[in-house]
Amino acid sequence: MDVLRQIDGYCERVGPDYWAEPVNAVTNAAFVIAALIMWRRSAGVPLARALSVILALIGVGSYLFHTHAQVWAAIADVAPIAGFILLYIFAINRDVWGMRTGWALGATAAFFPYAAATVPLFREVPVLGVSAGYLPVPVLILIYALLLWRRAPALALGFVIGAALLFLSLTARSLDDVLCAQIPVGTHFWWHILNGIMLGWMIEVYRRHVASPGRGVQVSSST
Repeated sequence: MDVLRQIDGYCERVGPDYWAEPVNAVTNAAFVIAALIMWRRSAGVPLARALSVILALIGVGSYLFHTHAQVWAAIADVAPIAGFILLYIFAINRDVWGMRTGWALGATAAFFPYAAATVPLFREVPVLGVSAGYLPVPVLILIYALLLWRRAPALALGFVIGAALLFLSLTARSLDDVLCAQIPVGTHFWWHILNGIMLGWMIEVYRRHVASPGRGVQVSSST
C-alpha cells in the first residue's frame, strides 16, 4: 500500500495543496466542539467520556484527511469513526440491553457481517449509494429504536432523531460531486457540521439514559 498516494475525492479540492479544501478542513471543528461539550456533560459516565474522546479524534482525523489528502490520512479519518460506531453499539448492548460484557462484545462483533451483507445492497440506492459504507449505521439505529420503543421510549425517540440527522448528513455527503458545478465549494462540509451535531446528540441520548436511575433495560442479566 502506498500510504503517500494522493486522494482527490471531493468537489472543493482542485489541487494537491495543503489548504486546497479550506472549508472541508475548518468545519471539522464541529466534531471537536461537540466532543468538548459532551466531555463536560458526561462526568460520571465513563463510556460517554470515551465516546467524547473518540469524537474529538474523528475531527482530528478528518482534518488531516482534508489537508494532506493521502492514504495514511484517509486511514486516520475512518479509523476513529469505526471505533465510535463499535464502542457505541457495545455501550448500548451492555448498559441498555443489560448484556454482560462477553455477550455485549459478541453482539457488537455482529456489526461486521451485518455491514458486509447490507453495503452491497445500499450501493444500488440512487444518490446515496456513494455513501453505502455508512448507510448500515442509520438503519441499525432505527432497528434499535424500533426494538426499544415500548421499553425505553425516550431513548428510542432520541435514536430516531439521531438517525434522521445522519440521513441528512449522508445526503449532503452524497451530493458533493452531483452539485459540484452549481456549488464549487461542494456540500461535503455539511457532512462535518451535521455529523458533529449528530454524534454529540447520540452521546447525549446514551448519557441521559444511563444517568437516569431505573431506566436501564435489563433483559439478559442472568447470562
